[in-house]
Amino acid sequence: MWEILYPVGNTHSGASINKVSLAGMLVAFGIVFGDIGTSPLYAYRAIIGDRVVDETLILGGLSCVFWTLTFQTTLKYVIITLQADNKGEGGIFSLYALIRRFSKPWMMVPAIIGGSFLVSDGIITPPISVSSAIEGLQKYNPELNTVPIVLAIIVFLFVIQQFGTHWIGRIFGPVMVTWFGFIAIIGLLAVFSQPAILKAFSPQYAFVLLTEYPEGFWILGAVFLCTTGAEALYSDIGHCGKGNVRVSWIFVKIALLLSYAGQGAWMLGKVGTKLGDLSPFYEIVPAPLFIFSIGLATLAAIIASQALISGSFTLVSEAIRLNFSPRLYVDYPSNVKGQLYIPFINWMMMLGCIVVVLYFEKSSKMEAAYGLAVTITMLMSTLLMSSYLYTRRYPKWLIYLITVLFLSIELSFFAANLIKFEEGGWISIASGAVVSSIMGIWFWGKKIKNRLTEFDDLPPHIEHIRDLSTNTKISKYATHLVFLTASPNSQQIEQKVIYSIFSKRPKRADFYWFVHINVLDEPYTMNYKVETLVPNDLYYVTFNLGFRVEPRINLFFRMAVDNLIKSGEIEVPDRINVACDDLVEGDFKFIVQQHFMSHENDLPFYEKTIMNAYFLMKKLVAAREDVGYGLDTSNVQIEKVPLIISRPKDIKLVRVY
Repeated sequence: MWEILYPVGNTHSGASINKVSLAGMLVAFGIVFGDIGTSPLYAYRAIIGDRVVDETLILGGLSCVFWTLTFQTTLKYVIITLQADNKGEGGIFSLYALIRRFSKPWMMVPAIIGGSFLVSDGIITPPISVSSAIEGLQKYNPELNTVPIVLAIIVFLFVIQQFGTHWIGRIFGPVMVTWFGFIAIIGLLAVFSQPAILKAFSPQYAFVLLTEYPEGFWILGAVFLCTTGAEALYSDIGHCGKGNVRVSWIFVKIALLLSYAGQGAWMLGKVGTKLGDLSPFYEIVPAPLFIFSIGLATLAAIIASQALISGSFTLVSEAIRLNFSPRLYVDYPSNVKGQLYIPFINWMMMLGCIVVVLYFEKSSKMEAAYGLAVTITMLMSTLLMSSYLYTRRYPKWLIYLITVLFLSIELSFFAANLIKFEEGGWISIASGAVVSSIMGIWFWGKKIKNRLTEFDDLPPHIEHIRDLSTNTKISKYATHLVFLTASPNSQQIEQKVIYSIFSKRPKRADFYWFVHINVLDEPYTMNYKVETLVPNDLYYVTFNLGFRVEPRINLFFRMAVDNLIKSGEIEVPDRINVACDDLVEGDFKFIVQQHFMSHENDLPFYEKTIMNAYFLMKKLVAAREDVGYGLDTSNVQIEKVPLIISRPKDIKLVRVY
């Protein structure tokens, strides 16, 4: 019997995902384009760097920006990658969920690496965006120390996460529409003074820069900053739908190009000089609007940072469901769909952002650390996208063409970004490597544990369980005794569960429930299946939950039992006389069994290292399973179970007389 637990609400599925509306586009402006929308604050300045400004550098840099936004952002993400929406949801883990049933097992490697470096990007984006905006104040006071202001904004941003940010979300759209309109207008005004800058949109200027200009190829590392928000663009489509993203991108791209063109037009008047601490973005702002521009840029940077922080929470929650991450405590601070808060991730990201600000101090120095992490994420998403196209039976020649094209572009960006390693790029690489290691260890550790968990056939034990249930000589342990099981098969159960029921103090109950949680590749599916093993005695329940669904098993299970009682499939016996709530009679007791590493193991060094790290993370970082599954802790009993993976075989124990 299949039943829907309760309506999920707007899951952005079906035709609604492609429906274009003003409200949807407003959301897209506020959430999807925040990161890429603030890149004009620092990208063109990074292209020029400490070099002497000349026409080849200006025109070639703008040409590279135009064609990067065209190929990398528009073609790869807006046109191709947005096709791979998972029931309306995007992001690298959603993409992996689409292909994991059909692809090789090793495809989890690019998924883990890509997701890890996207989280790593989260400790660079807020500092560089906020610093670039606040540093505009130095035009009035060159000696102003902006670090305390930047730190105050960043700390405030992370502190408010625990209270919910739905109230901030209401201003995202209008502020970002104002921002894009503003940068488009001031850029256009600057272009009027030097209309010759528009010839830079020809690809010949990019070609000349890359082939003839000294260090031309390495400038690609700075050019890449103009498209760093593209991956976040794909991750956030669930908020508004890909149709709204595509239509909104037309206006966003025009605004970005006008801003870059305006900055290039201003720099044509600076040929033969060095920029120093001058910001091309702020230099083209009319004097009466300067203070307004700083305030608006700061709001845009905060919005971009907020969107990235929220995206990191979502990314980690997906990683938890896909067994890529330890189960962390997840809070839902508001009733807004999809909004969540993960304290551990929040405070770790805040600490990382503070370290970045204190280490680099200026946004111009942060540019060295920016880009490497996102480049790696984009490379991984290209591999996953190729697999997706293959599973959807696209023509092989088209798959090869797309894969070679974007791998060539992204490998070029990656190589150019490598020169930033010693200047600060090592920070993003190191943080991404740490997150990747955590995800990899957790995934393989859980694989090893699950593979070697011992199961028993359940049918031989059913008669004994039924006898125990009716044996009034044994004191009753609970009305409803619920075991969480990893067994996907109702005919098998872990040996440790059978041991728990019968050994030591036998657990007599009126109803025995074996509950299995099956995480689906779809994001928001919520249904369950009940198999009756012994009527009014023994049941096996499977909850099928999407990888973005909060596993509120305590609530879901009670709803399922209530439906069974109302339908008459469960008859409440007279011996149950204690009302637990208005819906279901009797008390509930959940048994959660936690493994610990037994000393009786003889493992290869590789597996021993993984398992020791796995259990260390479980002890130090992971939330308890009862908390992670949304169980009422007053109704939960934790049982410690030794995990014996491999008994020593070379022990010679001799009996003496």
